[in-house]
Amino acid sequence: MTMEKTTALSDQGTKPKEQFVHSVFESIAGKYDLMNDIISFRRHKAWRKFAMRKMAVKHGDSAVDLCCGTCDWSIALAEASGDGCVMGLDFSAGMLEVGRRKVEARNLQDRISLIQGNAMELPFGDNSFDYATIGFGLRNVPDPARVLNEMKRVVKPGGMVVCLELSKPMKQPFKGIYYFYFQRVLPLLGKLFAKRYEQYKWLPESLALFPDRKQLEVIFRETGLQKVESFPLTGGIAALHIGLKENCNA
Repeated sequence: MTMEKTTALSDQGTKPKEQFVHSVFESIAGKYDLMNDIISFRRHKAWRKFAMRKMAVKHGDSAVDLCCGTCDWSIALAEASGDGCVMGLDFSAGMLEVGRRKVEARNLQDRISLIQGNAMELPFGDNSFDYATIGFGLRNVPDPARVLNEMKRVVKPGGMVVCLELSKPMKQPFKGIYYFYFQRVLPLLGKLFAKRYEQYKWLPESLALFPDRKQLEVIFRETGLQKVESFPLTGGIAALHIGLKENCNA
């Protein structure tokens, strides 16, 4: 499930993708964390720690975590912000249920609120949060630019929009090895460990037409975000993008 364009799509055009992606994540929710560890060789944990270092969340900061899934990033944000408010939003009830159990196990239910919703139509007011994050979810939405605009809208002036996402290695021979693993081996791992072949066959397809790191930088800037930075991770198989909302008082 990918985007050929980053311009807004009609509601009619987005529905098939939304419905398919929803069915995928509902079906893999119970095995999502296990498969993340397997297919990334647990690197997703290091990528998230790197993102948190770059964000430098302070005590009392607020955040909204879009496509929060099983809430690993929501939990990291809550632990970093102390008594700050963290909202986690996802469209999959199954993923949220797994996340809710993890939040309760860490006794963070008073600091993390989870809601089911659409990342393209956030149910929050303007200028509400210090941070807006999306982890491994931007390539799954019908219109990434629309989601980034919503993220910019709900952060405060000077607030930070952060995307952690799979990306595309550019250098050989690593590029060839990576795509062989991603396209041929990964679906077989999904079949073996999660009993889901088609769902994990879809994962490399979801990345095929998604913007590369530099292209996504351009979209960040076109959204109006300032001081945009991107960081390739593990040879470029993932990337961190950061942008700031203009601070009129600066």
